[in-house]
Amino acid sequence: MFHSIKVLTKSSIVSFAKSLKSNKIGRYFLEQVLNTAMNQFAQVDHKGFSLKFTIPNGLNQYRIDTFSTKEPETLNWIDQLPLGAVFWDIGANVGLYSCYAAKVRQCKVFAFEPSIFNLELLTRNLYLNNVTEQVTIVPLALNDETKTAKFIMSTTEWGGAVSTFGQSYTQDGSELAKVFEFKTVGMSMDEVVTKLNIPQPDYIKMDVDGIEHLILKGGRQVLKDVKGILVEINDNFEKQKNDATIFLHEAGLKLIDKQHVETFNESVCYNQIWGR
Repeated sequence: MFHSIKVLTKSSIVSFAKSLKSNKIGRYFLEQVLNTAMNQFAQVDHKGFSLKFTIPNGLNQYRIDTFSTKEPETLNWIDQLPLGAVFWDIGANVGLYSCYAAKVRQCKVFAFEPSIFNLELLTRNLYLNNVTEQVTIVPLALNDETKTAKFIMSTTEWGGAVSTFGQSYTQDGSELAKVFEFKTVGMSMDEVVTKLNIPQPDYIKMDVDGIEHLILKGGRQVLKDVKGILVEINDNFEKQKNDATIFLHEAGLKLIDKQHVETFNESVCYNQIWGR
């Protein structure tokens, strides 16, 4: 029932927007609605720290509402990082964890995010939290090698997730339901350090919905000097799980913990925490 109402409402809004675009006043009205949406923000208070995030839609409002509860293990892990550490946020999305690491632990953050729909929100969120000096946006997909390939997306929503670079599967190895794609350049972690002169990370957070094992494969040199990594792995995706384990063990890292929050206790996706 709710889904039918949602579809009907969306259809009505699309029809109304099309009618507005037919005249100058209508187009001005739509521009103002869009600008207003992009300038809405909400505040998060977590462990004595306040952060602000842009909320142009319900998805981003959800991210704010569940900031402290969706992945508390990620926040707890960041809380333990040494002050001023070099932190790579791979799959930064709109920058919730990049902002948190920069503000709470004064990390030097490199936020890797190739989605053209998320980059604007990521930038706005860095500005809202006064961390533009500490966080560098790297608008590249990471991969096991440098190549040009399609970045395939399951949604064009601001703040959307479940995308992939150079592959056609999602986080559990199943076929990704494509709604949008564009060609872009991807690089390996090792090449990002050697060719772009981005500093070797002390710590890495990686959540890219399926190709984590390929990114780890392309970062064998980088991983040798990493002090810790939090990576999302799906236990039902055997190729991803097994390859990721091999590459992390080869780098001398040990599995310390794996967690998912109680809300998702039926899930087989875990945040694995590795260290030395």
